[in-house]
Amino acid sequence: MILAASCSFFGGTAHAVPFLPNFAAATFVPGAPVNNLYFPLLDGKTRVFEGLKQQDGETSFERFELTTLGAGPTILGVQTTTRRDRAFEQGLLAEETFDYYAQDSVGNVWYFGEDVTNFVYDDSGNLIQTNNASAWRAGVSGALPGFAMPADLTLAFNYYQEFAANDGALDQGTTFATGQQLSLSIGNFGNVLQVLETSELSPNSREFKYYAPGVGLVLAEEGLNEQFAQPNARIALVAEVPTPSMLPLVGLGCAALMRHRRRAAARGAS
Repeated sequence: MILAASCSFFGGTAHAVPFLPNFAAATFVPGAPVNNLYFPLLDGKTRVFEGLKQQDGETSFERFELTTLGAGPTILGVQTTTRRDRAFEQGLLAEETFDYYAQDSVGNVWYFGEDVTNFVYDDSGNLIQTNNASAWRAGVSGALPGFAMPADLTLAFNYYQEFAANDGALDQGTTFATGQQLSLSIGNFGNVLQVLETSELSPNSREFKYYAPGVGLVLAEEGLNEQFAQPNARIALVAEVPTPSMLPLVGLGCAALMRHRRRAAARGAS
């Protein structure tokens, strides 16, 4: 439950043109940790998220898992940190993504790309093929890094999270509210940041993500209407597990899957 919001933005579209972060002006310290208060990547725990989705008169159980794995590849001369995002549908691995992040000297967390494996099954649940659709890396095919979490939390700040049009990746974030109080089954969180995520390639896809200080993502609300209300899914942090291999791989992933849905919708509209 969202108990209160001390400051929020309800003005619709924040800016006609999202801010494209200037990577050329950023400086990075080799080996610096990603310790942004709202996007820390400091441990190897797997964070488990669960919830229900209502769509077409049916209710489905959803689950996704995020795990910080440690040092990642060097991209555009910057040493990154890797986070794995696993998405499951009906108990089957639908997508496994390795996302690459780094934090600059003023506290912005940059998103440098993702290696993606999509798994395709037949109606009986047999794996028939894999593909790498929606994978991208900064510096390849004109792709540029964006902000995974900006240091500037000014309300209505609208920015590119990724800028890789040739790979179908143009997701955007908008700082929607700050200072919120959240009550979830795992506990209560204060001073929560609320971010609206959209994509110009799939304008009907809208979701809120909520970030708690010192923790990171704690809640995702999918399928918002044009008034940014009535989500069709609410997926909340339910556990922090130190041993990923012990987790049951069931349910439906959210974070990577939402990217997959947006890009699939954009490809279908083209």
